[in-house]
Amino acid sequence: MHDFLPVAYFENQFVPFNQAKISIATHALHYGTGAFGGLRGIPDPQNPKQILLFRLDRHCQRLSNSARLLHYDLSADKIQQVIADFVQKNKPATSFYIRPFVYTSDLGIAPRLHNVQKDFFVYGLELGDYLSPEGVSCRISSWYRQEDRSLPLRGKISGAYITSSLAKTEAVESGFDEAILMNSQGKVSEASGMNIFIVRNGEIFTPGYEQDILEGITRGSVLTIARNLGIKATERSIDKSELFIADEVFLSGTAAKITPVSRIENFKLPTHRPITDKLREKLSAITENRDPEYKDWVFAISIE
Repeated sequence: MHDFLPVAYFENQFVPFNQAKISIATHALHYGTGAFGGLRGIPDPQNPKQILLFRLDRHCQRLSNSARLLHYDLSADKIQQVIADFVQKNKPATSFYIRPFVYTSDLGIAPRLHNVQKDFFVYGLELGDYLSPEGVSCRISSWYRQEDRSLPLRGKISGAYITSSLAKTEAVESGFDEAILMNSQGKVSEASGMNIFIVRNGEIFTPGYEQDILEGITRGSVLTIARNLGIKATERSIDKSELFIADEVFLSGTAAKITPVSRIENFKLPTHRPITDKLREKLSAITENRDPEYKDWVFAISIE
């Protein structure tokens, strides 16, 4: 059972979480015509009267872009203000996750994006580690990542996550923690809800946007951090066989943060992970506002 934060934003007002309910006839429930964001927040370790949110501006802009794909005009500034108010009203005392969601809120049965009402809500829940920080096992999924020509993969469209759900359950039910999806060209794309990186000979590599990946905010942050640390970081296509002979493999995402991969299929990966460990330590320092070089990535919200 999840511990949800007590206050939600729903239908343009803040209400108790358990009163924020939608109809069974809601359009988005039937057609996947929604889009979501996800960001982490923590109480500031140095100042208990503020909450720290990682890259709030980027998350809000991405959700605004996703809304545009649904023909919904919702500004990043509006999303950011609602999230700031949401945090102030809930005053979380532990690590938590925020889920903003845009959707077609009409009660109807015609699959369309025109002449249909849209809305926006926000809720949150307490969240520690989503995946084991010690390392996870992965299988190559029998399901393939969708293509941008049939679904707008630049947005976090809710309907697209049927593939992630199928892949995740297939992986867990066959004895693995997580799934790695290939794209329709047979190249590595991403995990069920995370981006993927490999390390070879002291360099890191990750699939580029042309591999039908989600434009991950943590992914982009990892690339910037690596380059600033003097680690060569390249976006390119990755073959399946490269996963098996990599020096290190890790997943990145808002929920996963940076999670090392210990095994892929029947190939065990090295337990010595110097680059993964270095990036994890740096990302933790940044999110806890302990790194002045990245101050502009962290948004402090007063909860006095």
